[in-house]
Amino acid sequence: MHQTVHRAIQTVITMSQYEVHCRESLLLFGAPFEEVHRWLDEFAGTPEYGMRHRRARHHAAGIREAVRLFGADAAKAARQHIVSDLKEEGWTETDPFPKDEKDYVRMRLF
Repeated sequence: MHQTVHRAIQTVITMSQYEVHCRESLLLFGAPFEEVHRWLDEFAGTPEYGMRHRRARHHAAGIREAVRLFGADAAKAARQHIVSDLKEEGWTETDPFPKDEKDYVRMRLF
């Protein structure tokens, strides 16, 4: 039961953050890019990652994969999503952008 409650809470958190990302994309780019935002946060709350899911796709390699999966327009929405989330971790625009999962962890962005 505890795991079910935890997962439900994570879903609510993820959904509200999902809605924020979609609204931001709509305002900035004219489309919500729902599939991109769902894909970026797919591992949120999973047993493997918990709330450290961002290390899986929140980096340059994740943007390239989003483009491969969803098309060239996905790059701008994915990057904005990642930048917004990185800023929550203390990252700033003057910091290097993480290249991949190893780089994300090395930069202690979790």
